[in-house]
Amino acid sequence: MKQQARFFKALADETRLRILWLLMGQEELCVCDIMMVLGITQSKASRHLRYLYNLGWVTDRREGLWMYYRLAVSPGTPGEQLVSLLGEMLAAKPEARVLREKLAECLRLKMQCCPTPGELTA
Repeated sequence: MKQQARFFKALADETRLRILWLLMGQEELCVCDIMMVLGITQSKASRHLRYLYNLGWVTDRREGLWMYYRLAVSPGTPGEQLVSLLGEMLAAKPEARVLREKLAECLRLKMQCCPTPGELTA
């Protein structure tokens, strides 16, 4: 029960809920994407992501100066069930849809101004 208690404690913070919601819809996100969509500082985003990382809910990878995060729940685990249930609950909320729309716009603008190296040669 300790693991479930830690999960629900993590969800008691609105910023962490929002971060999980954003990550549910993407393969991975850069900290800068999360900052832009949520309107928070790098230190606040990193603090909340580190909290989720320490719980085992996200993994990270570094690419140069940038840190990327993705959900890390294993298929068929209680964690996957909890994240799935959370996703269903949040999907019905208008504010959650707005966050996803903001993220889509942020990613679209990012691709327009800063294409990845592979896209430059295509």
